[in-house]
Amino acid sequence: MPTANSATSAKPRSSAAKRTTAARRATAPKRAGTPKRATISRQSNTAERAVLIPVGAALIARERLVSEVSDAIANYNSTAKAGAQLRKFERRGTTARNRVERELRKTRVRVEREVRQTRTRVEREVTRRRRESEELATRVQERLLNLV
Repeated sequence: MPTANSATSAKPRSSAAKRTTAARRATAPKRAGTPKRATISRQSNTAERAVLIPVGAALIARERLVSEVSDAIANYNSTAKAGAQLRKFERRGTTARNRVERELRKTRVRVEREVRQTRTRVEREVTRRRRESEELATRVQERLLNLV
């Protein structure tokens, strides 16, 4: 059973009631529309960024590629320039090879030195132990002779 205050009431509203409602709405802060517009604006910005970021990245990659290709063409467009580039590569390779060889020599020398030092320590220890064992054997023999 509908009442006069219910929303399902079929009774038309008076113009005074409409004016009161309109006045309340005019003085009340607009909270409902502002967040929706802000949310839509944020979503729009996010969607726009999602499109613009890959486009910008692709354009930068294209510019870099064009620049590298242009440099390569400029470096190899004549026999003299190509020869100069090849000599440059050869020097770079020689430098790298020499650096590796130098490091290998240093490593070999270091390992050989460590092996020599270890061998010397082991030989000294073996000699010392042999001498101690011979001395012990001599003392044992002397004790055995003294017992007999």
